[in-house]
Amino acid sequence: MQITWQEINERAVSFVHEWKDAKDEKAEAQTFWNQFFYVFGMPLRRVAVFEKHVKLSGNQQQGFVDLFWKGTLIAEHKSRGKSLDAAYKQVLYYMSGIIDEELPRYIILSDFQRFRLYDLDEGEEWSFELTELPRRIHLFDFMTGVIRHRYPDVDIVNIKAAELMGRLHDALKANGYVGHALELLLVRFMFCLFADDTAIFEKGHFAYYVEERTREDGADVGAHFRISFSC
Repeated sequence: MQITWQEINERAVSFVHEWKDAKDEKAEAQTFWNQFFYVFGMPLRRVAVFEKHVKLSGNQQQGFVDLFWKGTLIAEHKSRGKSLDAAYKQVLYYMSGIIDEELPRYIILSDFQRFRLYDLDEGEEWSFELTELPRRIHLFDFMTGVIRHRYPDVDIVNIKAAELMGRLHDALKANGYVGHALELLLVRFMFCLFADDTAIFEKGHFAYYVEERTREDGADVGAHFRISFSC
C-alpha cells in the first residue's frame, strides 16, 4: 500500500525526535539515512547504496560518496557542526567521477541538525534545521516518485483559477472580510488548493474535506475553515 502524506508527516515528526541529539557521522550516519528513507516508506537498499566508489581525475585518485541513488540523489553527511559548504564542494568533486547517465538531480547535505537540499535541474537550494523537517517535508516529494516540473506562468487553467479567486475575493469582501484578514485568508485557500493538487497533502484531501465534511448547503463551511486555519 502506498504511504500517505499524513503518515509521512507523522514519521518525520518521530524522525526529528529520534535524531535531535545525534552528533557522530561515523557511528550514526548510515542509520540516520536508513531511517530518513523509511519516513517516505522506501527501504534504502532498494534504490541506493552507501560508500559508492568513484574514480576521480588522474586515475590514481578515488572517492567514496556517502549515499548514492543513481540518477536521483547524492547525500553527503558530516558530524554535527562541520561545514556544509565543504561538504558541497566535496560532492561536486565526486560528481566529476560519475558518468553522465547516472548524475543525480538532487544533493542532500546534513550534519544531523541541519539540512541542505539542492535541485540541480532547477538551480534551487533550501537550508533548514532538523526541527523544521516536518514543515519542509514536501521538498522531498521526489522520494515518493513525484517528478517536479516548471509550468508557464500563464495558461488557460491559471486564467480560469484567477477568475475564480477573484470571485471568491469579492464574495468574502461583501461578507465583511477586508484588508489583511481577507488577503491572509485567500493565501491560505491558495496554499490548500496547491497542496491538494501537488500531493503536499494526501491527493484530493482538501477537496474531500470541503465536499464531504461540511453541510450540503454550505452553511458550516466558514466555521470549519475558522477552526482549520487558526491552527
